Amino acid sequence: MSLIIEKIDLEDKERLQVEQFLSEFNLSLDRDVEETIVAKMDGKMVGTCSYAGKVIKSFAVKKELQGEGIAGKLISQIRNIMFDKGIFHTFIFTKPENKYIFRELGYLEVFSTRDVTLLESSSNNLSRYIETIKRENSFGDEEKAAIVMNCNPFTLGHRYLIERSALENERVIVFIVQEDKSAFPFDVRYKLVKEGIKDLCNVHVVPGGDYIISSNTFPSYFIKEEEDKDRAYKQLDAGIFSKHIAKAFNIKRRYLGTEPYCSVTNGYNQVLAEILPEYGIEVRIVDRLIIDGKVVSASMVRKNIKEDNWKEIKKLVPEITYLFLLSSQSKEIIEKIKGSESRH
Repeated sequence: MSLIIEKIDLEDKERLQVEQFLSEFNLSLDRDVEETIVAKMDGKMVGTCSYAGKVIKSFAVKKELQGEGIAGKLISQIRNIMFDKGIFHTFIFTKPENKYIFRELGYLEVFSTRDVTLLESSSNNLSRYIETIKRENSFGDEEKAAIVMNCNPFTLGHRYLIERSALENERVIVFIVQEDKSAFPFDVRYKLVKEGIKDLCNVHVVPGGDYIISSNTFPSYFIKEEEDKDRAYKQLDAGIFSKHIAKAFNIKRRYLGTEPYCSVTNGYNQVLAEILPEYGIEVRIVDRLIIDGKVVSASMVRKNIKEDNWKEIKKLVPEITYLFLLSSQSKEIIEKIKGSESRH
C-alpha cells in the first residue's frame, strides 16, 4: 500500500475528518493551527500533524501502523513547510508517552508534566538563550528575584511591583513576554519598561524569548483552552522557568501581582505558587497598586484609550508611557485598540 501525504484545507470538511481522527487519540485540532497535513493509505487517513507558530502539534498515527516510519515522514513534511516559511527552530507538543518517537527524530525534551511534553529541534537553543541573556547583562552569582510581565502597556502598577522587588532584593530580572500577540508590540513594551525603570540600578530588563509565556510554552495565555489543557500548559511554563531559567540565573524569589480580573493569570499564579517552591523558589504575591479606589491595570489603560479618556490615562501610567501614547508612533496601536480589545 502506498502512503500519500497531503495538505488539507482547514476551511473545508476535511477539518472535521481530522478532528474525528484525532478524537480517537483523545486529542484535538487546536484553533490556532496554521496548516495541517494528513497521511493516507488507500484513501483512508492513517496519520496527521499540524503546526502553529514554531510548534508542531495535533500529531497522531494509527496505533497498528506506529513504527512503520509514518511519524518521521509527517514530521519531515511539516518541517519542510515550516522551513519554507522561515521557521527553523521548531518545538513539538505531545503526550509524554509519545516523546520517544520524537527523540528518535532528533528532538530533545525541554520539560514534561504528567499530561504534556515539550521538545525542541536543537540541543542548544535554550542554553543559547540563557547564555545570550548572561552575556548582555552584568549578572553575578548572587541570589536574584524575578518578575515576568507583559506590560500592554507599561503602567504605574508594573512600576510599583518592580520598585517593591528592587527594594527587597540585591538584584532583579524583569522578563518581558516576547510573544507579539498584544496590542503593544514587544519592541515597544520592552523599550517602555527599560526606559521607565532605568533609575533602578539593580534591575535588569530582558526579553522572555521562546521559553517564558510564549505560544511554545503557554498557548492558552493567548488562546482560551479547555480547563485540563490550560492547567497542563501553566504547569509546563512554570516547570521550564523553575528547572531551567531560575537555576541558570540563581533566581530564588518570584514576584507576582494579585489578579482580580483575569482568570487565566489568576490560575497561572496559583500554579506558580504550587510548583516554584518545589524548586526552592519563594513566591511573593504583592497587592496591586490602587489609584482613586481602583486597581491599576493595563486593561484599564486600554479601556481609557478606547474612550479617549486622557485625563485618566495620565493617572495610570509613567511619563514615558504617556509621552509615547501622545506621539505619532502610537497612532497605529491606538487605532488597533479602538478596533478591538486584547490581553493585558
